Amino acid sequence: MKKPFISLTPREALHVAIFIEERNAELYHRFAEMFAEFRDTHSLEVASIFWEMAAEERGHSTQLQQRFTERYGNASCAITEDALQEMIEVPTLDNSGLFDDPKAAAKPGMRERALHVALAAEIGARKFYAELAGMTCDYGLRGLYRELAEFEDDHVSCLEKKIAQISAKRNE
Repeated sequence: MKKPFISLTPREALHVAIFIEERNAELYHRFAEMFAEFRDTHSLEVASIFWEMAAEERGHSTQLQQRFTERYGNASCAITEDALQEMIEVPTLDNSGLFDDPKAAAKPGMRERALHVALAAEIGARKFYAELAGMTCDYGLRGLYRELAEFEDDHVSCLEKKIAQISAKRNE
């Protein structure tokens, strides 16, 4: 039986947050590699954005892992995102139709579409964590959820700026 995220203990919530950051670092790294294969200037710019996102996600994972170790030592935690009712911050290009036609994926509009997929995932995660912060009675968890929402807010801001820059360049 799957559990709602809100029912997790602080240790479980922190463990899942680490998993999500690590998973997304890998996803963004793969996105970067896909766009880098096109080798045109604009695709390389998008690849660079995704590499930056991957690095940020890894940094967040490291921060959260340090916090986990400080609080819980080397205690194991068996819960994974698969055990949850909710899917949190899963940017997927597969469902976007982006790579249905490899030639089309190199077009400017498609590059922006990929960034919008990531933006939607980050906005969803920010909203999810902010709502959890407002619902939980546990002070430590509330602080963690607020911090996670701030991480996602940073991602949202970064992606919005990058999308605006790419749109402005395209309209020049």
